[in-house]
This record gives sequence, structure tokens and C-alpha cells, in this order.
Amino acid sequence: MSLTVHQFPCLSDNYGFLVRDEATGTTATIDTPDADAILAQLDRLGWTLDLILNTHWHPDHAGGNAAIQAATGATIVGPPEVTRIAPLDRSVGQGDTVMLGETPLAVIDTGGHTLGHIAYHDAADRIAFVGDTLFALGCGRLFEGTPEQMWGSLSKLAALPDDTTVYCAHEYTAANARFALSVDDAPALRDRAEAVFAARERGEPTVPTTIGLEKATNPFLRAPLLRPHLTPADAFGEIRAAKDGFKG
Repeated sequence: MSLTVHQFPCLSDNYGFLVRDEATGTTATIDTPDADAILAQLDRLGWTLDLILNTHWHPDHAGGNAAIQAATGATIVGPPEVTRIAPLDRSVGQGDTVMLGETPLAVIDTGGHTLGHIAYHDAADRIAFVGDTLFALGCGRLFEGTPEQMWGSLSKLAALPDDTTVYCAHEYTAANARFALSVDDAPALRDRAEAVFAARERGEPTVPTTIGLEKATNPFLRAPLLRPHLTPADAFGEIRAAKDGFKG
């Protein structure tokens, strides 16, 4: 692999990701949930930060931009919506490419959680940084977009190769598993849920995941199979609404 990904917990349930192109040493942070934690990890690793790559505008994803740029001089790249809370040096969207050293990261429009949400995809290494669009056994709440928009975004991610490693931004998997079990009785899901609960009891992360694993067990990607009488977008929307009201 040409990329090294360093993952670490921060805030109450976020993950930080420092990503380094090994050919050049060029380094990026995917989002800026916690400026102090990110700067501490850079210092511990001895890495110099070059890029801040935002997925969307929410404060637990772009709130550390100013402090990290002031400390490192890194260039801030992200969707235009990030300017709602912080300046951008470069705005990007669907079809754009961000070069991390020698590694091209394709920008994918994944609106739904927020209207302008994006993901970054390293096709050569089969890695995707998806922010709050797709979670292990879950997906982001629709704060701004519609079920149709979010289903389209999830479908783009589901079309990536099954062995694509997916780095999502939060440790929500145990809660997601409890909901998934309420709407889907697939044996593969039951097995995965048991493994997730055990991992969390041991204090182990459940991120990253893979596209193939999510397609097999994530009720939001499986929505058309779980609600075959509905259109795919309506099936997704019904399950998303059920999750919003789930108390388990």
C-alpha cells in the first residue's frame, strides 16, 4: 500500500485519521474533530501535516480547522459548505481529485447527512474515507438531505469494490447493531452483532469496516431486500425513520 492510515479516538465517539503517502511523506488529516488530539498525534508520529481534508461542515468535523492550520500551515480542502464555519483554501466536489503526494483521492458527492457532504476514495489502495455518510452497520442521520439523496449516496459507496476499506468517523457500531437486529434477522447480521458487542466489551474499535461486510449486514444498504414492496429509496427512508425513533 502507498498510504498509511493512523486512526485514534477523540472527543466522545469520534475517530481521527492521519493519512500519509509513503512515497513522499505528504500527510493529511481527514476532518478536524479535535485539534489538540490531532496535533498531539502528529507530534508523537513525527509527521508534518500538509492537508486538511474535510468531509462536511459539522463542528466535530471542521471545528479544528483554524487551530490546526495556524499550527501547521496545512492547506484546507473540502466541500463549499465548510465555509459555513471556517475558510477553505480549495473547494472540491464530485469528479474532482485531491493529490496526497503521489496518491490520487477521488472526491465523491455523498450528500444526505448534510447537503454537500463528500467522501474521499483511494482507488489504488481500495480505501474510502466516508465521514458521516456510511457507518459500520449504520448511516448518517438526515439533517439536511432527503432519503432519495442519501440512498443515491449510499449506492455510490456500495458500488465500490467489496474489499474497499471504509473509514467512518464515529464509533456507533454497538448501537447500530442493536437497531439492525430489530429490523433484520439475517444470520450474518446476528454473528456480526455478537462480534461487535464482544469487541466493544474489550474496548476494541469496530472501525474500519469494508464495503462487502456492510452490503451483507447493514440494514440501510439491505433496505430493498428488507422492504421489497417499496422502491429502494422509500425502503431506505422507512428504515431510516425507524432508526430515528429507535429506543433500544
